[in-house]
Amino acid sequence: MSWGTELWDQFDNLDKHTQWGIDFIERYAKFVKERLDIEQTYAKQLRNLVKKYCPKRSKEEEPRFTSCLSFYSVLNELNDYAGQREVVAEEMTHKVYGELMRYSQDFKAERKHHLQEGRKAQQHLDHCWKQMDNSKRKFERESKEAEKSQITYDRLDNDINATKSEVEKAKAQFYLRTHMADESKNEYAAQLQNFNGEQWKHFNNAIPHIFKNLQDMDERRTVKLGETYRSFAEAERRVIPIVSKCLEGMVSAAKAVDSRKDSIIVVESFKSGFDPPGDFPFEDFSQHLSRSGSDGTISSTPKVEREREAPAPRSDPKHPMSKTKNKLWLFGKKPKAPSLEDYSHLPPEQRRKRLQQRIDELGKELQKEIDQRDALNKMKDVYEKNPQMGDPISLQPKISETMCNMEKLRSELHKNETWLSEVEGKQSSRGDRRHSADNHHHTPQGRESPEGSYTDDTSQEQQTPQKRTTPPKPGQPNPDPHEFDDEFDDDDPLLVIGHCKALYSFDGQNEGTLVMADDEVLYIIEEDKGDGWTRARKQSGEEGYVPTSYVEITMEKNSKGAVTYI
Repeated sequence: MSWGTELWDQFDNLDKHTQWGIDFIERYAKFVKERLDIEQTYAKQLRNLVKKYCPKRSKEEEPRFTSCLSFYSVLNELNDYAGQREVVAEEMTHKVYGELMRYSQDFKAERKHHLQEGRKAQQHLDHCWKQMDNSKRKFERESKEAEKSQITYDRLDNDINATKSEVEKAKAQFYLRTHMADESKNEYAAQLQNFNGEQWKHFNNAIPHIFKNLQDMDERRTVKLGETYRSFAEAERRVIPIVSKCLEGMVSAAKAVDSRKDSIIVVESFKSGFDPPGDFPFEDFSQHLSRSGSDGTISSTPKVEREREAPAPRSDPKHPMSKTKNKLWLFGKKPKAPSLEDYSHLPPEQRRKRLQQRIDELGKELQKEIDQRDALNKMKDVYEKNPQMGDPISLQPKISETMCNMEKLRSELHKNETWLSEVEGKQSSRGDRRHSADNHHHTPQGRESPEGSYTDDTSQEQQTPQKRTTPPKPGQPNPDPHEFDDEFDDDDPLLVIGHCKALYSFDGQNEGTLVMADDEVLYIIEEDKGDGWTRARKQSGEEGYVPTSYVEITMEKNSKGAVTYI
């Protein structure tokens, strides 16, 4: 149905309707703008949420539990989901909002052009009507004047008293007015005919053409709105597959949670490698008492046998190292020990893992240096063969630096491998001794520390609980009272190979051990053999063993294998 034929007289209403169409486009564009602002804000809030709960972590703090890894996978998928919300906002910005704003401007310009043409056509028709109306009024006025002149002429012509000149004058005036009326009539007829023609053209050609253009413009507006509605929906539909994958990733992350695997990781993370504490021996303090004759029970056990069968002297219960409630740290917080380069402050199993991790890192760094050295050597060869490409001597400082770094890394790698082999060897030997202890075998002679005592220093095979920052000491000496005596019975005194400073006080209650005070300086006469005890001599000449972890040792430069222990 055409607007030109049906709405030929509704120019003002069509003007209002097309203006309403523009207002509707702008209103819908505003709706889309607010919608994409919501999407952008939503995406930004999601990204901030992910960033808040997925902070930067050091390599040692990387999560290993499946529940944590799955949670971070969920966060990653949520971050991707936020990215898809941003894609939706971008699609709406360019393909919906931007398109609507461009079309709105074009629509306004086209509407203005068509309405201007309509107004021009209307103004032309109004001008023709005014000309016709003026000619009509002139014809009417001239006709009345001619009628009046005729009446005057007839009156004077019939009047016997009128002179001939008055009659002739009235007759001439009558003829003049009649002629003017005829001319006005002809002009009016021409103007009327012209107006009728222009009016027909206006309502049958100009207005239908203009209204048809307005109709086409309005229909295109409707079609454009439909297209933008579809684009609005397509912006959401395009991201549905990726959003579905994000949700599937979250579901997969949920399925990846493995409680048993997490329990195994807990064991691997906190396993110390120490053996559980053994039974406390019964200490019979009445064995040295003599029974009265009336009791009829006099001990016949020789004193020497009683001394051999007697258990080792019990540590002072007041000493913080002998408190059994601190041995396992089962329900309390484990005290922190000073962080050492060889990780000797950690339990054996944890120390072994950290050393192995350190060895792997050093191996990678060494391989990088080796690759860099090879690359520099190749470049040097190229420069030597083609001097115009560069000076080979300029590469020598970098090659020397790389070689120096390689030597340092090799030294560090060798040192860590030595510590690792020491830990693995002690763990193996402790397992053998534990098996021997389970069969009630005695500890071999020598300075081997007995089982059942615990220390947090994983460079030893025992565990003795510690208090505050005091490092643990090795296990108590063997129950055999002559174990250390044999070593001190040498005729020739041992040479001094270094000195040490006591970091903590040590009571030295067991035979063969040496009492030392805090900050006391001692001479080193025998290095630690791997059992956690160092043989030292006081300035007074008294000799004995002290816990290696309790002292800061400095070896003499001219002594064999000089090295500093902390």
